[in-house]
Amino acid sequence: NAILKQISVRGLAGVENVADLKTNFNRHLHFTLVKDRNVATKRDYYFALAHTVRDHLVGRWIRTQQHYYEKDPKRVYYLSLEFYMGRTLQNTMVNLALENACDEAIYQLGLDMEELQDMEEDAGLGNGGLGRLAACFLDSMATLGLAAYGYGIRYEFGIFNQKVVNGWQVEEADDWLRYGNPWEKARPEYMRPVHFYGRVEHNPDGVKWVDTQVILALPYDTPVPGYRNNIVNTMRLWSAKAPCEFHLKDFNVGGYIQAVLDKNLAENISRVLYPNDNFFEGKELRLKQEYFVVAATLQDIIRRFKASKFGSTEVVRMDLTTLPDKVAIQLNDTHPALAIPELMRILMDDEKLSWDTAWDITVRTCAYTNHTVLPEALERWPVDLFQNLLPRHLEITYEINRRHLERISALYPGDHDRLRRMSVIEECGQKKINMAHLCIVGSHSVNGVAQIHSDIIKDTVFKDFYDVDPQKFQNKTNGITPRRWLVMCNPGLAEVIAERIGEDYIRDLSQLKSLLKFVDDDAVIQDIAKVKQENKMKFAVLLEEQCKVKINPNSMFDVHVKRIHEYKRQLLNCLHIITLYNRIKKEPNKAWTPRTIMIGGKAAPGYHTAKMIIKLITAIGEVVNNDSVVGVRLKVIFLENYRVTLAEKVIPAADLSEQISTAGTEASGTGNMKFMLNGALTIGTMDGANVEMAEEAGEENLFIFGMRVKDVEALDKKGYDAMEYYNRIPELKQVIDQISGGFFSPGEPDQFKDIVKMLMLLCLSFIYLFLFFWISNTKEWTKMVIHNIAGCGKFSSDRTIAQYAREIWGMEPTLEKIAAPDDPR
Repeated sequence: NAILKQISVRGLAGVENVADLKTNFNRHLHFTLVKDRNVATKRDYYFALAHTVRDHLVGRWIRTQQHYYEKDPKRVYYLSLEFYMGRTLQNTMVNLALENACDEAIYQLGLDMEELQDMEEDAGLGNGGLGRLAACFLDSMATLGLAAYGYGIRYEFGIFNQKVVNGWQVEEADDWLRYGNPWEKARPEYMRPVHFYGRVEHNPDGVKWVDTQVILALPYDTPVPGYRNNIVNTMRLWSAKAPCEFHLKDFNVGGYIQAVLDKNLAENISRVLYPNDNFFEGKELRLKQEYFVVAATLQDIIRRFKASKFGSTEVVRMDLTTLPDKVAIQLNDTHPALAIPELMRILMDDEKLSWDTAWDITVRTCAYTNHTVLPEALERWPVDLFQNLLPRHLEITYEINRRHLERISALYPGDHDRLRRMSVIEECGQKKINMAHLCIVGSHSVNGVAQIHSDIIKDTVFKDFYDVDPQKFQNKTNGITPRRWLVMCNPGLAEVIAERIGEDYIRDLSQLKSLLKFVDDDAVIQDIAKVKQENKMKFAVLLEEQCKVKINPNSMFDVHVKRIHEYKRQLLNCLHIITLYNRIKKEPNKAWTPRTIMIGGKAAPGYHTAKMIIKLITAIGEVVNNDSVVGVRLKVIFLENYRVTLAEKVIPAADLSEQISTAGTEASGTGNMKFMLNGALTIGTMDGANVEMAEEAGEENLFIFGMRVKDVEALDKKGYDAMEYYNRIPELKQVIDQISGGFFSPGEPDQFKDIVKMLMLLCLSFIYLFLFFWISNTKEWTKMVIHNIAGCGKFSSDRTIAQYAREIWGMEPTLEKIAAPDDPR
């Protein structure tokens, strides 16, 4: 049997392995079925398979934790309010080398593997790039053998499911836990109390935070396997529970019902993910979520620190001055910024350390990753809200700021404007705490997520802080895990690459450079083009089945998928689509390259402009797709409910990747890297990681257009006049007139007037209509694709995490395997 003999990037399917898997599957199926039901459903089969695969994780998970306990390595704690994990089953099979054996076992049992995988709900506990980055980082930390823990919130409802009804986005709750989650394990023995409200008492023997409301944090652990190294790390997500005694005094006066209702209110903390991407919403519940995860996590960190000393089971490590030698805390954006005052509170109030000692420990332990320079995205919490919810933390934050400003004042005597700019407390108008400033002051490292972004941070946004502490500032260009974003989602391409350069590139993506020697190899060119066409055919079938849309798989797949946001410029793409449409209508007999334009992404529920952009995209699609003159030469599809699982299908099928944000607005982007690795060419601006992608692949192998950061700054200074472009470019004038005149909304001519007003009046930077033609010579196009894939080495999250480990956390990655559970230790 060819499948059983195949040793490939998809793993070895041994005969004994297949037999064991079938036996275990049937055993789990037996226990999955409800007693009064004899017929198994697809979901029963999925759960049986998930538990069978999980059995292979558990032994490795236990052995990994034993390994860390005995070796007592430095541990890194990645604190994030978002972990956008997607599905777990296939990723686990890939990382444990079980995929072929499971495929064969399921086939022999007469079941369809893809159907079973489709039963799994996405764990959508993130909005977009930031949460998905956290998920990729967990994979890389396990693959690099780092003792790492992801800490976040177990949201009962993740990012909403998006429906498009009459062209408008409609949100539906994502009840992802309704059938249970086979990958998590509740750990009630590690439940921790979290305090809110109350008041602060200053006594001769120290400070006490009293009369607080207590919520319990119940941890759920999910295993995170490394790639074929038998390491399984832990993601611990906290769920809010009201304590049993919660308001029970009300029971004595007949208030039992109210007591139970209040209990539910307390548990709202972990109910739902805030669905905002690059936008700050200053709600009390959000601040509660941020403190909840920080308070529970820090208790866990200190408990583990005290209990870990050369494998001893006694609590022996009481000297917390060594905490930075054994603990690194990475703050994923400002959302977990409260870790800084909370660690100070624990060290001073509970552990009775002096301010100076506590501050030294805190700064050496914490590091901060900045993810955005957009002003509307930066967190600024009202002091009044802080005072009410976290009175002790407000005192500590004020003292942090007092000492910080004292230092700045000594360095720059009399420079009151600088003090105002650098203060952690913003005084103008309503007093607010600037969380980014708190993170910078309280961390030993501050990093951006692409070179251009890190430079902007140093040169403009945080220039004052860089001038004072240049040694703090670093760059860590983002990356993606090649396991999920190549081996798992595009096995055909992974196989073609492995046949030429071997399989080691999966652990060391820099080896992709070796592909350059095949850039003129006709067999390689044909194989890569063939894989792309197969992926396109498969995606076309999926669209027809799920969306009832028929597309031409021989057309160019032009894909623009990311959150809907003004700065990501889906509007610019709309202008281009209409321009293409007008050109085809004007010269219908010209030999146009057929193009299928796909745009997907969710708009934050309260973001009116983003929702209007979705309506415009669908309205354009209605006109274009039903025009018989245009026919198959141009189609416009809005991809509903874009999420990790849909990304895994559309990215391998894409020919052209749209990365067209205004220069200086996108911190990094990681979707751009996924498309590049999967053989799509980038059309984009010199923004975020596009800049480094052009350096790695050669700018001639991307389609770069538009202004650079300096051009945008110069235009802002000079003043932007949209009318000048409107009057000067006839094609642009025609497009704007069509939108404003109701061509795409005949029943409601003024429907898009707000969008037109925005385009014509606001300074959104130069709207550059790009001319672009698909290279009709497939061979030349595929040569450019090979240059791009070969240039992807830098964009592995393994490289990113290795840099974090060595340059921020003081840890050394390793590719060594530990013994498997059935091997002697």
